[in-house]
Amino acid sequence: MILDGSTVASITARLSEVDRQRAARFPGGRGGRQPVHTCYVPADKVGPHTPSDWGEQALAALAEHGFDLGHDLKERVKAKLRTEPVEDLRIDFEDGYGAPSTEDADAARAAGHLARWHAEGIAPFSSGLRIKSFDTPALLERGLRTLDIFLATLGDLPPGFVITFPKVTAAEQVSVFAELLDVLEERLGWPSGSLKFEIQVETTQSIVDVDGRLAIPRFIAAGGSRVTGLHFGTYDYTAACGLGAGQQRLDHHACDFARHVMQVSAAGTGVRLSDGSSNVLPVGDTSSVLRAWQVHYGLVRRSLEHGFFQGWDMHPAQLVTRYAAVYAYYRESLAGDAQRLAAYATRAEGGILDEPATAQALSASLLRAVDCGAATAEEVTQATGLQLDDLRGYHRRAVV
Repeated sequence: MILDGSTVASITARLSEVDRQRAARFPGGRGGRQPVHTCYVPADKVGPHTPSDWGEQALAALAEHGFDLGHDLKERVKAKLRTEPVEDLRIDFEDGYGAPSTEDADAARAAGHLARWHAEGIAPFSSGLRIKSFDTPALLERGLRTLDIFLATLGDLPPGFVITFPKVTAAEQVSVFAELLDVLEERLGWPSGSLKFEIQVETTQSIVDVDGRLAIPRFIAAGGSRVTGLHFGTYDYTAACGLGAGQQRLDHHACDFARHVMQVSAAGTGVRLSDGSSNVLPVGDTSSVLRAWQVHYGLVRRSLEHGFFQGWDMHPAQLVTRYAAVYAYYRESLAGDAQRLAAYATRAEGGILDEPATAQALSASLLRAVDCGAATAEEVTQATGLQLDDLRGYHRRAVV
């Protein structure tokens, strides 16, 4: 041997700190369930049965206007709309709400509804609120006041609670917000670190900062473990890029660039990604609704194919095409994904030589299909020969 152990140890010793920092910064996937969407409801429109109301309205729209799904897919979508129409809901105090003089009362009333949804067992898997941005001192003060009233009214922190922090332009805004959450937790008597938030990526400064650097890595570092997601804001971002109204759409190449930056910035951190929304709403006569559904369906499929497994829904009838697109996507890939993972697990010879990273992605896709109801656990086990715990084992093996 030319290299002796002591020489190697001496030269490579300095890598230990690099390894430690990388492991802390890139812990791997968060694990657990990720909602397929976030439904935004203006705070003054939130009612005692909003989650189930959205499902009923979606079913009514499907019955009135129809949508060519095929019998099996249609029945699966209808079952989802009856049992769990909304997976994640954000009570909106920002753009979708405006600035009415009733915000104090709306904050208390909406928080009361959220608490009752949990008490009555109709709450979505996850939920929370979107406050106003820190753009100006007036908006900052108003947003924090609303958050204060909302949390105080809740009393106890419900499971799956998350705050949306919009229009972020600097890492300092993120660190200040995290510090304010520290204070709120302490004064409410809640466990430290229990308040989580997602950052909206909807400004050009949230992609490239004033010094020409990628901004999101610094945002994530500033928020630490409180940051659970990055949500793309289609229309603010495209407007900030100078695009005309006709070009402000989710499938524009400017949005693709922003989303790719989000992906590489969040990869391996455990911070999840959510795509933006379509402002073409399924309202009006049948021809108008069907056109809007075709647009929404295509955008949801496109997001899934680009690795964004969550998106925004702004209208109850969009639930029809959300679940139609999501279920079709997962069911079309179910057999192939299962076959490849089974071959990997048994080291069977085949036409594709998969890497551990691909096995992780295959297991993640199958788990997402089960989580949202596109497939059952029994279907996946039968197709792969693996139990869900086996799939979770592959999914936890982070590749960084």
